[in-house]
Amino acid sequence: MASSSSPTTTLSRRRTQAPIPAPKKLSNFDDVVCQKCSSGKSPTKLLLCDKCDKGYHIFCLSPILAKVPKSSWFCPSCSHTTTNNPKSFPLVQTKIIDFFKIQRSSEASQIPNQDSKKKRKRSSSLVVSKKKRKLLPFTPSDDSRRRLVQMASLATALTATKTEFSNELTYMPGMAPRDANSPALEHGGMQVMSKEDIETLNLCRSMMERGECPPLMVVFDPVEGFTVEADKSIKDLTIVTEYVGDVDFLKNREYDDGDSIMTLLFASDPSQSLVICPDKRSNIARFVNGINNHTLEGKKKQNLKCVRFNVDGECRVLLIAIRDIAKGERLYYDYNGYEHEYPTEHFV
Repeated sequence: MASSSSPTTTLSRRRTQAPIPAPKKLSNFDDVVCQKCSSGKSPTKLLLCDKCDKGYHIFCLSPILAKVPKSSWFCPSCSHTTTNNPKSFPLVQTKIIDFFKIQRSSEASQIPNQDSKKKRKRSSSLVVSKKKRKLLPFTPSDDSRRRLVQMASLATALTATKTEFSNELTYMPGMAPRDANSPALEHGGMQVMSKEDIETLNLCRSMMERGECPPLMVVFDPVEGFTVEADKSIKDLTIVTEYVGDVDFLKNREYDDGDSIMTLLFASDPSQSLVICPDKRSNIARFVNGINNHTLEGKKKQNLKCVRFNVDGECRVLLIAIRDIAKGERLYYDYNGYEHEYPTEHFV
């Protein structure tokens, strides 16, 4: 997957390319055209709805599909009649605490203690200027009830996608082992996270464990699907979240159905390259959408950057604010590195 030309600006997101399977039902519908572009070209990438038999290119859908799905597929119009909008996660504090495995008691998670406030203040003081590129920890919403609403929105999205919450990289049997995640294998080298930024990253993790989540809301959009909005203003260079999930070798995922696979390690030896697969275990990073990097308007929407770091001898991926983000603004970042291997021209 992508690696930027400079190790200090390394960023990328892996999107699997569609193979060339037999077109779905196409032999019986040779005159089918795409309802979006009115073209019958690229028939191997033309989907037929299992209900109305109308055609859609996988790259004309929004969001686009990485490949022709193996199971039943319904077009946007029919999916509204065959499925309901995701049901909200029960907004009960005890259930939220259990869902996210919050370590503190319900009473203690309501109000951060004085020590945690002091820690956040000290960490914030690490960032003195953008020039030094010191990272900021996210600042949770002050209102504990609002944090419950934020966590409930994420729990709703995870439940609807049948995904377990995780805030760390996971190494499952049959996938890549932990010792395969070695920054020394990175092609061209990987930037090393400074001691100060590691402290900031660890602070973000400890806040999450206390139920002090990033000020983000997961919302459901009929066009973009699940997407993420800032629930309060976010400063430039803030660590918004870490990209997590199951770690696997890229060679095992070349034709994966998932559309949210992230590059973790771009090795000189392709067989050692690693990706993060958030389809079974993940956090809010999975629901952050991409920009259309082929248009000026699309590029203007980008407010996050995906950056890979060597953190104490382990490859990690962070989503970091690249400018001040206003409350209510949706979060977007570029899926591609410098080579633009994933087509984004059909993104909203």
